[in-house]
Amino acid sequence: MMTETIKQSLEELFPPVETAAAPAVEESTDQDAADDKKKAAATAPRANGVITSDYQACGYHVDAQVAPEQLLAAVSKVNEAGFFIESITGVDWIADNQLEVVYDFCRYDFDLCRVVIRTRTDRANPEVPTITEIYSGANWHERETHDFFGIKFAGHPHLIPLLLPEDADFHPLLKDFKA
Repeated sequence: MMTETIKQSLEELFPPVETAAAPAVEESTDQDAADDKKKAAATAPRANGVITSDYQACGYHVDAQVAPEQLLAAVSKVNEAGFFIESITGVDWIADNQLEVVYDFCRYDFDLCRVVIRTRTDRANPEVPTITEIYSGANWHERETHDFFGIKFAGHPHLIPLLLPEDADFHPLLKDFKA
């Protein structure tokens, strides 16, 4: 099955995420404080690695979280397995002071398999490598993501505005954007 093949291929590059036991919550008479600690643990950024997801619940089979310097290796593995790129978008994790780039890949020839690769970068200097050398169709996806989130794709051959005016100095999908 393609899901297992691509997961194993990515795990060769990135060890699987070990599920950590939930942190113990200290006994407290203040139930709100205990609930806040549980929430903070549950919303902490995920560790880098590969996990299998329930397609029925989230729409993809394999989910890989990688560091920006691991991105090209992960995307190369997906390309070698015959996947095509569906989309690239961003997520503003303003509370974590990070921006995330989300890459969606699909293969549906004999065995439907969708793969998501995510990478996070510092919000103050958002930069990840371009994947246009691997997937030329990523060109306009990266330009759109740059327009809306301000993420720079290092090595992109023509990172000019796609949808916004050329003189735009704003990124409308950042959570702190004020129109």
